[in-house]
Amino acid sequence: MTQLLIRAFVKDYKNRQDPVVRERYGRLASIVGVICNLLLFAGKLTVGTLFGSIAITADAINNLSDASSNVVSLIGFKLASKAPDAEHPYGHARYEYVAGLAVSTMIMAIGLSLLKESAGKILHPEAVGFSLLTVGVLCASILVKFWMSFFNRRVGLIIESETLIATAADSRNDVISTSAVLISAVLCKVTGLDIIDGIMGVGVAIFILWSGWGLVQDTLSPLLGESPSPELVEKLEKKVLSYPRVLGVHDMMVHDYGPGRQFASLHVEFPTEVDPLEAHDLIDNIERDVREEMHILLTIHYDPIVTSDARVGVLRARLVEEIHKMDPALSMHDLRLVPGPTHTNVLFDLVFPAGYAGDKQAVREKLEAFVTGQDPSYICKIKVEQSYIAAPPAQTAKKGES
Repeated sequence: MTQLLIRAFVKDYKNRQDPVVRERYGRLASIVGVICNLLLFAGKLTVGTLFGSIAITADAINNLSDASSNVVSLIGFKLASKAPDAEHPYGHARYEYVAGLAVSTMIMAIGLSLLKESAGKILHPEAVGFSLLTVGVLCASILVKFWMSFFNRRVGLIIESETLIATAADSRNDVISTSAVLISAVLCKVTGLDIIDGIMGVGVAIFILWSGWGLVQDTLSPLLGESPSPELVEKLEKKVLSYPRVLGVHDMMVHDYGPGRQFASLHVEFPTEVDPLEAHDLIDNIERDVREEMHILLTIHYDPIVTSDARVGVLRARLVEEIHKMDPALSMHDLRLVPGPTHTNVLFDLVFPAGYAGDKQAVREKLEAFVTGQDPSYICKIKVEQSYIAAPPAQTAKKGES
């Protein structure tokens, strides 16, 4: 069914990286969501009104909020597909995140309203009617929402859309909440305790609030500038390290301007004996291949590494071992030895992960003492940096680096 809808309504559906095609996928998912949620809203509102069930009415309003969310998502996908302009040279793809935040806020507002109404029903219970029509509508709703969860997740994975994956999770949550409402209707009929309807309504409202808060966090995080996923970092590192003469990778930064609009920069280490023109040509090839295969606009900085001086290789290996003993989250790079008539300056960059809770000064002092202990003529000069990736990468120097 999902593939049939995609082939029927998404022109050029195989070209998923095209922003226009991506917008078509989002439009299809949003329209399907609007239609299904409006039908569910109408059916539940009718049953809830006829039989005086606040839980069913609450669930109906939840479906109406879902339809409104689908409309906001539709607008978000449309705006996100706009091409870059002079005011927004990185494109407009973050509109998809803004739309997700708006949807999440709407869900929270409706959850609060339902909580208030359901609490009133607990304080002042009213008789709840029951019929096979009630059971039929709720069972149909569960089946429809289960399919919608599958559909949105499938489309979300195809175009790598966090908004649609979140929508799929919301539909899955609706299956749970509607099942709770069905149980409430049956219990009210069996026990005669009408207060159960209000209690279940409160439960549904709290569940909506909990889901809405989770969606707020999921959509707000990329807008604030979250770190890239460890999987993306590892994939990008492995890709760059697969090229000949590349010794290591460090100082990676990834900037997300919305789905399909990622920019990255990193430093690549080459042996000093590599001809600069050869290194420049290889860097051009790496940037082009990453752009074509991973759809990331990559900028690379070239760092020459001394491999012919045995002292540098030995000291690097010892420093890496010592740093990892102190804390596996720490890393170092750009080690240089600058000899002088009376002493040798040892320079390197020490990288702390974001939010490091340890004593940075103590770490520096311990490393300075360690370097001096290797040779009394060594004077250690450390440049402290912060990592901008989700987790510190493993030592990325290739086997055989001295």
